[in-house]
Amino acid sequence: MSDPRVSLNELEAVMAVARRASFRQAAIDLGISTTALSHTIAKLEASLETRFFNRTTRSVSLTEAGEMFIEQVGPALRDVRAGLDAVRSHNAGPSGVLRINAFASAARAALLPLVLEFLRRYPQVHVDLVTEGRLVDIVADGFDLGVRATNLVPSDMIVIALGQPQRYAVVGTPAYFAAHGRPLTPTDLLQHPCLRIRLPNGAIFPWQFERDGEVIRLDVRGPLTLDEPGVAKAVVQAGIGLGFFMEQDVMEEIETGQFERVLQAWTPPRDALCLYYANRRNPSAALKAFIALARAGV
Repeated sequence: MSDPRVSLNELEAVMAVARRASFRQAAIDLGISTTALSHTIAKLEASLETRFFNRTTRSVSLTEAGEMFIEQVGPALRDVRAGLDAVRSHNAGPSGVLRINAFASAARAALLPLVLEFLRRYPQVHVDLVTEGRLVDIVADGFDLGVRATNLVPSDMIVIALGQPQRYAVVGTPAYFAAHGRPLTPTDLLQHPCLRIRLPNGAIFPWQFERDGEVIRLDVRGPLTLDEPGVAKAVVQAGIGLGFFMEQDVMEEIETGQFERVLQAWTPPRDALCLYYANRRNPSAALKAFIALARAGV
Protein backbone atom coordinates (compact mmCIF):
# COMPACT_ATOMS: atom_id res chain seq x y z
CA MET A 1 0.00 0.00 0.00
CA SER A 2 1.27 3.52 -0.78
CA ASP A 3 2.39 5.90 1.98
CA PRO A 4 -0.75 7.96 2.81
CA ARG A 5 1.18 10.94 4.21
CA VAL A 6 0.66 14.10 2.19
CA SER A 7 2.06 17.62 2.23
CA LEU A 8 0.30 20.96 2.27
CA ASN A 9 1.83 21.70 -1.13
CA GLU A 10 0.11 18.63 -2.57
CA LEU A 11 -3.23 19.68 -1.10
CA GLU A 12 -2.78 23.24 -2.41
CA ALA A 13 -2.00 21.81 -5.85
CA VAL A 14 -5.32 19.96 -6.02
CA MET A 15 -7.21 23.07 -4.90
CA ALA A 16 -5.47 25.23 -7.52
CA VAL A 17 -6.26 22.85 -10.40
CA ALA A 18 -9.88 22.50 -9.24
CA ARG A 19 -10.24 26.26 -9.01
CA ARG A 20 -8.80 26.94 -12.48
CA ALA A 21 -9.96 23.74 -14.25
CA SER A 22 -6.58 23.96 -15.96
CA PHE A 23 -3.16 22.55 -15.05
CA ARG A 24 -1.43 25.34 -16.96
CA GLN A 25 -3.30 28.17 -15.24
CA ALA A 26 -2.96 26.50 -11.84
CA ALA A 27 0.79 26.13 -12.36
CA ILE A 28 1.05 29.85 -13.13
CA ASP A 29 -0.87 30.66 -9.93
CA LEU A 30 1.45 28.42 -7.90
CA GLY A 31 4.63 29.68 -9.57
CA ILE A 32 5.77 26.24 -10.75
CA SER A 33 5.99 24.42 -14.07
CA THR A 34 3.07 22.43 -15.45
CA THR A 35 5.26 19.32 -15.38
CA ALA A 36 6.04 19.81 -11.69
CA LEU A 37 2.37 20.34 -10.92
CA SER A 38 1.35 17.20 -12.82
CA HIS A 39 3.98 15.23 -10.90
CA THR A 40 2.69 16.59 -7.57
CA ILE A 41 -0.90 15.64 -8.39
CA ALA A 42 0.13 12.20 -9.64
CA LYS A 43 2.13 11.57 -6.46
CA LEU A 44 -0.85 12.45 -4.26
CA GLU A 45 -3.24 10.36 -6.34
CA ALA A 46 -0.87 7.39 -6.06
CA SER A 47 -0.49 7.92 -2.32
CA LEU A 48 -4.25 7.96 -1.75
CA GLU A 49 -4.94 5.36 -4.45
CA THR A 50 -7.56 7.53 -6.09
CA ARG A 51 -7.92 9.92 -9.00
CA PHE A 52 -9.00 13.52 -8.52
CA PHE A 53 -9.32 14.70 -12.13
CA ASN A 54 -10.65 13.56 -15.47
CA ARG A 55 -8.11 14.85 -17.98
CA THR A 56 -8.32 15.19 -21.75
CA THR A 57 -6.33 17.31 -24.17
CA ARG A 58 -9.08 19.95 -23.98
CA SER A 59 -10.52 19.88 -20.48
CA VAL A 60 -9.98 19.10 -16.82
CA SER A 61 -12.87 18.17 -14.52
CA LEU A 62 -13.21 16.75 -11.03
CA THR A 63 -13.97 13.09 -10.44
CA GLU A 64 -16.38 12.12 -7.69
CA ALA A 65 -13.39 11.67 -5.37
CA GLY A 66 -12.11 15.09 -6.41
CA GLU A 67 -15.44 16.71 -5.58
CA MET A 68 -15.35 14.99 -2.19
CA PHE A 69 -11.82 16.32 -1.64
CA ILE A 70 -12.89 19.91 -2.37
CA GLU A 71 -15.91 19.60 -0.10
CA GLN A 72 -14.15 17.87 2.82
CA VAL A 73 -10.53 19.02 2.67
CA GLY A 74 -10.97 22.49 1.17
CA PRO A 75 -12.45 24.20 4.27
CA ALA A 76 -9.91 22.54 6.56
CA LEU A 77 -7.06 23.60 4.30
CA ARG A 78 -8.27 27.20 4.38
CA ASP A 79 -8.34 27.07 8.20
CA VAL A 80 -4.81 25.65 8.27
CA ARG A 81 -3.59 28.35 5.88
CA ALA A 82 -5.25 31.08 7.94
CA GLY A 83 -3.84 29.63 11.16
CA LEU A 84 -0.31 29.56 9.76
CA ASP A 85 -0.68 33.14 8.55
CA ALA A 86 -1.91 34.19 11.99
CA VAL A 87 1.08 32.57 13.72
CA ARG A 88 3.47 34.02 11.16
CA SER A 89 1.98 37.47 11.61
CA HIS A 90 1.82 37.39 15.41
CA ASN A 91 5.00 39.41 15.85
CA ALA A 92 5.84 40.56 12.34
CA GLY A 93 2.43 41.97 11.35
CA PRO A 94 0.18 40.93 8.44
CA SER A 95 1.83 38.84 5.73
CA GLY A 96 1.03 36.12 3.22
CA VAL A 97 -1.39 36.23 0.29
CA LEU A 98 -4.80 37.92 0.17
CA ARG A 99 -7.00 36.79 -2.75
CA ILE A 100 -9.77 39.12 -3.97
CA ASN A 101 -12.30 38.59 -6.77
CA ALA A 102 -14.07 41.57 -8.37
CA PHE A 103 -15.73 42.87 -11.50
CA ALA A 104 -13.15 44.80 -13.52
CA SER A 105 -15.14 48.03 -13.23
CA ALA A 106 -15.47 47.56 -9.47
CA ALA A 107 -11.73 47.02 -9.15
CA ARG A 108 -10.97 50.25 -11.00
CA ALA A 109 -13.54 52.50 -9.40
CA ALA A 110 -13.78 51.45 -5.77
CA LEU A 111 -11.35 48.69 -4.85
CA LEU A 112 -8.01 49.82 -6.29
CA PRO A 113 -7.58 52.86 -4.00
CA LEU A 114 -8.21 50.63 -0.99
CA VAL A 115 -5.76 47.98 -2.22
CA LEU A 116 -3.04 50.56 -2.87
CA GLU A 117 -3.40 52.06 0.61
CA PHE A 118 -3.36 48.57 2.12
CA LEU A 119 -0.12 47.70 0.32
CA ARG A 120 1.48 50.93 1.51
CA ARG A 121 0.65 50.01 5.09
CA TYR A 122 1.37 46.29 4.86
CA PRO A 123 4.16 45.67 2.33
CA GLN A 124 4.63 42.08 3.51
CA VAL A 125 1.22 41.09 2.10
CA HIS A 126 0.83 40.02 -1.52
CA VAL A 127 -2.61 40.83 -2.98
CA ASP A 128 -3.83 38.50 -5.74
CA LEU A 129 -6.60 40.51 -7.45
CA VAL A 130 -8.65 38.54 -9.99
CA THR A 131 -11.09 40.50 -12.17
CA GLU A 132 -13.82 38.69 -14.10
CA GLY A 133 -17.40 39.19 -15.17
CA ARG A 134 -18.88 35.97 -13.83
CA LEU A 135 -20.24 35.57 -10.33
CA VAL A 136 -18.12 33.20 -8.28
CA ASP A 137 -18.43 31.32 -5.01
CA ILE A 138 -15.53 33.01 -3.23
CA VAL A 139 -15.28 30.27 -0.60
CA ALA A 140 -15.29 27.35 -3.04
CA ASP A 141 -12.91 29.16 -5.40
CA GLY A 142 -10.41 30.02 -2.67
CA PHE A 143 -10.88 33.79 -2.40
CA ASP A 144 -10.72 35.74 0.84
CA LEU A 145 -12.90 38.62 -0.36
CA GLY A 146 -15.22 39.57 -3.20
CA VAL A 147 -16.55 42.83 -4.63
CA ARG A 148 -19.97 42.96 -6.28
CA ALA A 149 -23.18 44.99 -6.26
CA THR A 150 -24.93 44.48 -2.93
CA ASN A 151 -27.96 42.78 -4.48
CA LEU A 152 -25.73 40.07 -6.01
CA VAL A 153 -24.05 39.01 -2.76
CA PRO A 154 -25.18 35.74 -1.09
CA SER A 155 -27.15 36.30 2.11
CA ASP A 156 -24.70 34.34 4.28
CA MET A 157 -21.81 36.72 3.57
CA ILE A 158 -20.62 39.65 5.71
CA VAL A 159 -20.90 42.90 3.75
CA ILE A 160 -19.06 46.25 3.88
CA ALA A 161 -20.32 49.14 1.74
CA LEU A 162 -17.72 50.25 -0.79
CA GLY A 163 -17.99 53.49 -2.73
CA GLN A 164 -21.09 55.36 -3.84
CA PRO A 165 -24.42 54.02 -5.19
CA GLN A 166 -24.16 52.96 -8.82
CA ARG A 167 -26.25 53.97 -11.86
CA TYR A 168 -26.91 52.26 -15.14
CA ALA A 169 -26.67 54.08 -18.47
CA VAL A 170 -28.35 53.37 -21.82
CA VAL A 171 -25.99 54.50 -24.56
CA GLY A 172 -25.51 54.50 -28.31
CA THR A 173 -23.36 56.37 -30.81
CA PRO A 174 -24.34 59.79 -32.21
CA ALA A 175 -24.52 58.20 -35.67
CA TYR A 176 -26.93 55.53 -34.43
CA PHE A 177 -29.31 58.08 -32.91
CA ALA A 178 -29.10 60.28 -36.02
CA ALA A 179 -30.21 57.32 -38.12
CA HIS A 180 -32.76 55.68 -35.80
CA GLY A 181 -33.98 58.33 -33.39
CA ARG A 182 -33.84 58.41 -29.59
CA PRO A 183 -36.08 56.33 -27.30
CA LEU A 184 -38.13 58.55 -25.00
CA THR A 185 -39.47 55.84 -22.66
CA PRO A 186 -38.10 52.41 -21.70
CA THR A 187 -40.71 50.60 -23.79
CA ASP A 188 -39.48 52.49 -26.87
CA LEU A 189 -36.37 50.30 -26.59
CA LEU A 190 -38.41 47.39 -27.93
CA GLN A 191 -38.25 49.15 -31.31
CA HIS A 192 -34.43 49.34 -31.21
CA PRO A 193 -31.74 46.65 -31.52
CA CYS A 194 -30.26 46.22 -28.04
CA LEU A 195 -27.35 44.12 -26.81
CA ARG A 196 -28.34 41.32 -24.46
CA ILE A 197 -26.06 40.25 -21.61
CA ARG A 198 -26.06 36.64 -20.42
CA LEU A 199 -25.47 36.09 -16.70
CA PRO A 200 -23.22 33.29 -15.38
CA ASN A 201 -26.31 31.19 -14.55
CA GLY A 202 -27.43 31.37 -18.19
CA ALA A 203 -30.26 33.86 -17.64
CA ILE A 204 -30.49 37.03 -19.74
CA PHE A 205 -29.92 40.18 -17.69
CA PRO A 206 -33.04 42.38 -17.85
CA TRP A 207 -32.71 46.09 -18.46
CA GLN A 208 -34.15 47.72 -15.32
CA PHE A 209 -35.70 51.18 -15.07
CA GLU A 210 -37.45 53.17 -12.36
CA ARG A 211 -39.16 56.56 -12.20
CA ASP A 212 -41.57 58.03 -9.63
CA GLY A 213 -42.16 54.60 -8.13
CA GLU A 214 -42.82 52.91 -11.48
CA VAL A 215 -40.48 49.97 -12.12
CA ILE A 216 -39.97 48.50 -15.60
CA ARG A 217 -37.92 45.41 -16.41
CA LEU A 218 -37.38 44.74 -20.10
CA ASP A 219 -36.25 41.63 -21.94
CA VAL A 220 -34.80 43.64 -24.80
CA ARG A 221 -34.39 42.36 -28.35
CA GLY A 222 -31.33 42.52 -30.50
CA PRO A 223 -28.93 40.78 -32.86
CA LEU A 224 -26.32 39.75 -30.31
CA THR A 225 -26.11 38.14 -26.86
CA LEU A 226 -22.84 38.46 -24.94
CA ASP A 227 -21.43 37.48 -21.57
CA GLU A 228 -18.70 40.13 -21.42
CA PRO A 229 -19.51 43.85 -20.93
CA GLY A 230 -16.18 44.91 -22.43
CA VAL A 231 -17.05 43.25 -25.74
CA ALA A 232 -20.54 44.75 -25.59
CA LYS A 233 -19.05 48.24 -25.42
CA ALA A 234 -17.03 47.62 -28.58
CA VAL A 235 -20.18 46.44 -30.37
CA VAL A 236 -22.06 49.60 -29.38
CA GLN A 237 -19.12 51.67 -30.65
CA ALA A 238 -19.54 49.91 -34.00
CA GLY A 239 -23.11 51.27 -34.20
CA ILE A 240 -24.82 47.86 -34.07
CA GLY A 241 -27.30 48.87 -31.38
CA LEU A 242 -27.82 50.23 -27.88
CA GLY A 243 -26.10 49.03 -24.71
CA PHE A 244 -26.93 48.99 -21.00
CA PHE A 245 -23.86 49.52 -18.80
CA MET A 246 -22.77 50.61 -15.37
CA GLU A 247 -22.36 54.38 -15.64
CA GLN A 248 -18.71 54.31 -14.58
CA ASP A 249 -17.86 51.86 -17.38
CA VAL A 250 -18.93 54.25 -20.15
CA MET A 251 -18.41 57.68 -18.56
CA GLU A 252 -15.24 58.33 -20.57
CA GLU A 253 -17.05 57.60 -23.86
CA ILE A 254 -19.97 59.83 -22.82
CA GLU A 255 -17.69 62.72 -21.84
CA THR A 256 -15.69 62.49 -25.08
CA GLY A 257 -18.81 62.33 -27.25
CA GLN A 258 -18.28 58.76 -28.49
CA PHE A 259 -21.53 57.72 -26.79
CA GLU A 260 -24.73 59.62 -26.13
CA ARG A 261 -26.92 58.75 -23.19
CA VAL A 262 -30.71 58.36 -23.21
CA LEU A 263 -33.42 57.67 -20.61
CA GLN A 264 -31.29 59.18 -17.85
CA ALA A 265 -34.38 60.09 -15.80
CA TRP A 266 -35.26 56.37 -15.74
CA THR A 267 -31.91 55.22 -14.30
CA PRO A 268 -31.68 56.47 -10.69
CA PRO A 269 -28.85 55.41 -8.34
CA ARG A 270 -29.08 51.77 -7.31
CA ASP A 271 -27.23 49.54 -4.86
CA ALA A 272 -23.65 50.51 -4.07
CA LEU A 273 -20.79 48.11 -4.52
CA CYS A 274 -19.75 46.17 -1.47
CA LEU A 275 -16.83 44.18 -0.18
CA TYR A 276 -17.95 40.81 1.18
CA TYR A 277 -16.40 37.81 2.90
CA ALA A 278 -17.31 34.62 4.72
CA ASN A 279 -17.38 34.34 8.50
CA ARG A 280 -14.21 32.41 9.32
CA ARG A 281 -13.11 30.88 12.57
CA ASN A 282 -9.44 31.86 12.14
CA PRO A 283 -9.11 34.77 9.71
CA SER A 284 -5.55 35.65 8.78
CA ALA A 285 -3.95 38.82 10.08
CA ALA A 286 -3.88 40.14 6.50
CA LEU A 287 -7.62 39.58 6.07
CA LYS A 288 -8.41 41.23 9.40
CA ALA A 289 -6.23 44.22 8.52
CA PHE A 290 -7.89 44.64 5.11
CA ILE A 291 -11.37 44.43 6.62
CA ALA A 292 -10.45 47.01 9.27
CA LEU A 293 -9.14 49.37 6.59
CA ALA A 294 -12.31 48.95 4.52
CA ARG A 295 -14.55 49.60 7.53
CA ALA A 296 -12.58 52.76 8.29
CA GLY A 297 -13.54 54.06 4.86
CA VAL A 298 -9.96 54.66 3.78
